[in-house]
Amino acid sequence: QVQLVESGGGLVQAGGSLRLSCAASGRTFTVFPIGWFRQAPGKEREFVEAINYDDGSPYYADSAKGRFTISRDNAKKMVYLQMNSLKPEDTAVYYCARKWRSGSWYGPDEYDWWGQGTQVTVSS
Repeated sequence: QVQLVESGGGLVQAGGSLRLSCAASGRTFTVFPIGWFRQAPGKEREFVEAINYDDGSPYYADSAKGRFTISRDNAKKMVYLQMNSLKPEDTAVYYCARKWRSGSWYGPDEYDWWGQGTQVTVSS
C-alpha cells in the first residue's frame, strides 16, 4: 500500500513561485514513477509532469515546460514540483500519484494511488 500527501500549495501572485511536495509512505515508492496532475473547477484532471523512478527522467505537459521542474529524493520518499512564473490559469488543486504500469505518462488511468491534493491559487 502507498500513501501520498501533498503540501506547499497556497495563494501567490502571477509571476510568483511555489514548491509543492509529495511525501510517500510504503516500501515500493522507489520503484515507481510519480506524476503531478491538476484539476481546476469544472475541468478534467490534467497531467502536469512526471518523473521516472531510476534515472529521474522528467515528462512534461506543454503547459509546464520551461516553468515547472520536478525532482525526487528516493531516500526521503519525496517528490517535488517547483513552479515558477505562475499564471492565473495554473490555479487548480494539484495531486501527486503513483504510476503503476508502463505506457502513456499522461493519462490519469496510468496512475493508481493518489494524494488528497493541495490548492494552488494564482491571482492576477
